Amino acid sequence: MNEIKISVIMPVYRVENYVGRAIESMQKQTFQEFEFLIVDDGSPDRSGEICDAYAREDERIRVFHRENQGAPAARNAAMEMARGKYLYFLDSDDWAEPQMLEEMYELAEKHQAELVVAGFYIDTYYGENEYRTDYFVPEDAVYGTKEEFRRNTYRLFDKNMLYTPWNKLYLREYIEKHQLRFPKTMWDDFPFNLSVIDQVERVAVTSRQYYHFIRARAESETAAYRAEMYEKREEEHGWLLDLYRRWNVKTPETAEFIARRYIERFIGCVENLTNPSCRMSYKEKRREVKKMLANKRVAKSLQLARPRSSYMKVMLIPVRMKNVTLLLLEASVITFVKTKNTRLFARLKAGR
Repeated sequence: MNEIKISVIMPVYRVENYVGRAIESMQKQTFQEFEFLIVDDGSPDRSGEICDAYAREDERIRVFHRENQGAPAARNAAMEMARGKYLYFLDSDDWAEPQMLEEMYELAEKHQAELVVAGFYIDTYYGENEYRTDYFVPEDAVYGTKEEFRRNTYRLFDKNMLYTPWNKLYLREYIEKHQLRFPKTMWDDFPFNLSVIDQVERVAVTSRQYYHFIRARAESETAAYRAEMYEKREEEHGWLLDLYRRWNVKTPETAEFIARRYIERFIGCVENLTNPSCRMSYKEKRREVKKMLANKRVAKSLQLARPRSSYMKVMLIPVRMKNVTLLLLEASVITFVKTKNTRLFARLKAGR
């Protein structure tokens, strides 16, 4: 096997209908000098067997079987065994364009980047062969200092570029120097990436799109009811505020982005309460929404945020009115569209 330049890491759990496509998208890469570390996280279906079959035919693939401990622990275990100069994280139910690793590697080497960020696609499926593709495209950029990157980070957040690991190439030396790992928490991608960008200096951004994030499965993380969603969103907002305080970045653009991000996710937290799987009574939901509206962060965010779409401006009307009844009604409509008309919901979400 040639010199290992990239370690591709993929946790696997209950994805027997998808994992073959993910593996083959790596095998089809125009870039060859990589190892593929697959962690079967105690999957109860045939996912582990499928991975083993591919490994028998491809020496770049190593499969590790372990008891279920969650995706963060699986990724961390693979990071301990990684030998590549760079790390790349793949989700087992998605796939990537063939030129992804080659072009991201070339960009990293050209600019001696500690982090490479690329555009991506979200493919939302309505049927077996029917889907909508949304395009997430950042502006090409190269940042050579902490100060330059930090002043412009809000642009990348606004394009949804800094939340996930699968549109990035990470310099392993940088990750190990700062002892960075995925935390064992719900939605672990965001805090991991916050820890990565905290001290990063050299960042290369490409408008090229490579990764296909698939929204298809009913049991998807993005569709599930989360009893602790509001508390988690509040915690995430605190992390973001702390990051910008440490950076001492206080630009109007950054303040507006943080406020808009908060209030958009606030709407999502209310909608979470009208999810069909939520067992709270209507009275309990009203009490919860009233408590959420009383949070001082809501009023402050409404003052600073400048919604980008008419759709979001309308969504914020009940929040500005502090009208619990209207807000829950609005959330119920969102839930109805989300569950009954995936096509429309995807279009509205992409255009918010």
